Amino acid sequence: MDLFDYISENKKEKESPLASRMRPKILEDVVGQQHIIGKDKLLYRAIKADKLSSVIFYGPSGTGKTTLAKVIANTTKAVFTQINATSAGKKDMEEVVKEAKDNLGMYGKKTILFVDEIHRFNKGQQDYLLPFVEDGTIILIGATTENPFFEVNQALLSRSQLFELKPLAVDDIKILINRALNDKKDGMGIYNAVIDDDALSFLADMANGDARNALNAVELGVLTSTPREDGKIHITLDVASECIQKRVLRYDRQGDNHYDTISAFIKSMRGSDPDAAVYYLARMLNAGEDVAFIARRIMICAAEDVSNADPNALVVAVAASQAVERLGMPEGRIVLAQAAAYVACAPKSNSAIMAIDEAMSVASQDNNVSIPPYLMDSHYSGAEKLGHGIGYKYAHSYENHYVKQQYLPDEHADKIFYEPSDNGYEKVQKEYLKKTKRSGD
Repeated sequence: MDLFDYISENKKEKESPLASRMRPKILEDVVGQQHIIGKDKLLYRAIKADKLSSVIFYGPSGTGKTTLAKVIANTTKAVFTQINATSAGKKDMEEVVKEAKDNLGMYGKKTILFVDEIHRFNKGQQDYLLPFVEDGTIILIGATTENPFFEVNQALLSRSQLFELKPLAVDDIKILINRALNDKKDGMGIYNAVIDDDALSFLADMANGDARNALNAVELGVLTSTPREDGKIHITLDVASECIQKRVLRYDRQGDNHYDTISAFIKSMRGSDPDAAVYYLARMLNAGEDVAFIARRIMICAAEDVSNADPNALVVAVAASQAVERLGMPEGRIVLAQAAAYVACAPKSNSAIMAIDEAMSVASQDNNVSIPPYLMDSHYSGAEKLGHGIGYKYAHSYENHYVKQQYLPDEHADKIFYEPSDNGYEKVQKEYLKKTKRSGD
């Protein structure tokens, strides 16, 4: 690198976004992710000992995937090179592999290749890397926001350690915000800025576990605010709200209003009011509620309040949960709205939850209740001598694939737990049970 390149790189670094400038350079400065980089964890030990094998970092944006790669770059004695899967082609990979072979053969140095957004590589590109990862020519670090079990070649996955990064906790993001405001070298320390406690909590919460969101808002707030009479730039709640482009609502995700809103959402679906359900969904989304939490509540409502009156409600709810995980926001709002509206409009029944709660209550008091011997497992030597399986009637051997037979223990022979309603598909189930088990013949 000549003088002009050095000046250009230095200028580029100083003008880069705050989130990039504040990226930790050593492992001890990394905030969060202690489940994988705690001092007793495998990844921490591997980085410290410079004995890293191929890894895939998987997690949402702003959780530290690239940060960990950069820390490894600053720690390792291996040659570190980086490509982005959105722009790199086969020629780029061929050059990396050639240099890696030269470094290994001529200097005995390993090469670490960091592939950002590795899920963007097609199958052919991933297949090309495979033999070089396998023979140790390249140590791969892949980073992806997508589920690697869907997006990364299974052969490549099997040769890599998978580490899942979690959204950063609110307290972690508070640490990063304060660090950025006080750092005079890489942060905003020279601007003499302070942040109000409510603004700090708001930004940390609304960032949704993404450090980049929080730091971008902090940078924008500092650069667009003028100092007050005390000579300081004050980041207030209003400034923070403007900069992160989220309104300050009367909604605290840890407080009463959180539970009030989710309660109203669930009761609206249960009460078959799709308009109210979508309204409360919108309030939660605007307030930055965790979409995974919302999806879980829709699944529970589909099972608890719709049940078998419309079995497809649970199918829709589960599919929505999976779709939101893969799509993220803002597109995920459409999926959640579809699922909430479907559950709200579905015929209702609480038969499943009533059945399992009653059954669990009865089962919890069963100390010595025996399973009928003819229902016991008979697929082992000596079972017949114990009388297991003898007398069992195989339903498919009878007309209409049904035969009258007692399945409950003698103590509960006449007990009814599941009582389908007259709504939706449960009406069909009710008619079937009348013809079979509950016919009284």
